[in-house]
Amino acid sequence: MVRRLFVLAALFPVVALGADRHILRYTNSIPVSFRSSLATIDGALVSLNSGAGLAVVSDLTDEEAARLAKETGAADVLPDVDVRLRLGGLGEASDPGMTLFSSPSPENAAIYSWQWHLRAIGADKAWAAGRLGSSDVTVAVIDTGVSYEHPDLAGRVDLSRSVSFVPSDDADVAAIFPGRHPVTDLFYHGTHVAATIASNAQIAAGVTQNVTIMGVKVLSRWGEGSFSGVLDGVLWAADHGADVANLSLGDTLSKPENGRYIAMINQAFNYAHRKGTLVVVAAGNESTDLDRDKKSFSMYCDAPNVVCVSATGPTAAPSVTGPFTGVDEFASYSNYGKSISVAAPGGTNPGRVWAACSKTSLLVPFCQTSDEVLGIGGTSMAAPHVAGLAALLVEDIGHGKPSQVKQRLQKTADDLGQPGKDPLYGHGRINVPNALGLE
Repeated sequence: MVRRLFVLAALFPVVALGADRHILRYTNSIPVSFRSSLATIDGALVSLNSGAGLAVVSDLTDEEAARLAKETGAADVLPDVDVRLRLGGLGEASDPGMTLFSSPSPENAAIYSWQWHLRAIGADKAWAAGRLGSSDVTVAVIDTGVSYEHPDLAGRVDLSRSVSFVPSDDADVAAIFPGRHPVTDLFYHGTHVAATIASNAQIAAGVTQNVTIMGVKVLSRWGEGSFSGVLDGVLWAADHGADVANLSLGDTLSKPENGRYIAMINQAFNYAHRKGTLVVVAAGNESTDLDRDKKSFSMYCDAPNVVCVSATGPTAAPSVTGPFTGVDEFASYSNYGKSISVAAPGGTNPGRVWAACSKTSLLVPFCQTSDEVLGIGGTSMAAPHVAGLAALLVEDIGHGKPSQVKQRLQKTADDLGQPGKDPLYGHGRINVPNALGLE
């Protein structure tokens, strides 16, 4: 059974000033006196990462935060900012109504025939060669959380390393779903992303099957979070052994007005790279040339060392099972520009990307009572295809080598569009068997 519902086609935050929370950036180590200095002015510590040189505090006025920065030798201090989601477009949900079973191959997933997007990148050829992923490889999903009890994700999520940076959501989880881990997804987006990366393939397949997922919640049931929460999510993933981190969210900042915030982004992402984490990010869904305004900074495509992903999708399909025409066409909604690294299936109206729906979703409540999957689209859906392939490459290249993994992703992609690297596809649409040396 397929049901239509109003859900997401795009995911983007809008920046607004926060209230009493501040971020401090250090170019040298954070002094050991930091906590005592903070206590002297009655501030509260939210997070501190000495290696990255970033600290987040609350309960301080701007003047008190400036005093703390001066006393502790911070290079900069800024008010935290809120991030919010912008939603739009139609999605679909499906309850296959089939008996679920342990799938030895993702091709046996109940709705695999609908998943043109996995065949488009050749994931099926990797499965046939026995490349189903390794539990020794971890992908962090920095998003709205992960529904770890969904049949497609059961046993795939390492709850001991999963975390929530959204206190308001933690309270909602405790009240509405007592006993659940705070990382559980009250929205739906993070669950869809996670199951695209790795799935038990009972209902819908993922790029891999055995990869370990680390849930890092930075956005709430209302699609809200904080700028510091996103940075903390990146740092947490890097510090807790994520080989790959998927960040399917972003926005555009004015460089002249937000250069100091951009410096904090760069510092966090450089730290993740040094720790051996490859960060995969979505290009965005505004049909925008990211190079058009030289004074703009694309979050997070313009951050250092990332893999920025644009989207492709079918031009036509008579039904959910196809046949699918033009699967490698550039998706009209996708942003583009010189910062694009590679392209991957993001979906279009003729062919959506299918993956698990959160069993604790408050936005799509019927997902709570049955084992549903959602068919949606956006560069948010393209990025996890790349993250899944990156996880497979970590097996071959080794842990802690993000630059080599990125290089392999780009070198083995199918060159589409203009010859060579171009603004739409970057180095090309990812090719799983080619990247793994299977063809």
